[in-house]
Amino acid sequence: MRAERVIFLVEDNADDELLAMRALRKNNVADRIEVARDGEEALSFLFKKTPRVEPSLILLDLKLPVVDGLEILRRIRADERTKLLPVVVLTTSSEERDIIASYSLGANSYVRKPVDFEQFNEAVRQLGLYWLGINEKPPVRRFEEESAR
Repeated sequence: MRAERVIFLVEDNADDELLAMRALRKNNVADRIEVARDGEEALSFLFKKTPRVEPSLILLDLKLPVVDGLEILRRIRADERTKLLPVVVLTTSSEERDIIASYSLGANSYVRKPVDFEQFNEAVRQLGLYWLGINEKPPVRRFEEESAR
């Protein structure tokens, strides 16, 4: 039995959220899509939810209210429970400093959001195919198991 494919979309722009949701559903990429609309909500989902839902893939915008995407990425990589989760930065920024900072903090990929819906749809389709189909995930080690050691 295959594990549930959960995508965690962290996106504050309602139009971009709608486009991403439409593209993810159209391409049948995930079994479930969870959304956070600001950085605080994203951190709450990742670290305070009980029982904790482990996403198969995080699509992370950088320019977020309350807590920005780079800080979220920093916290994801600093925590034993989440440090191996695949994180794709999906943003409008093409700033070199954002690209460098994202990779320096452990992003698995950096994708600039295409403006055109068809290009956006294709980008999301390819992300889903690669990260949820082709990519080999590390073995799951539950936080509770780690704590018991």
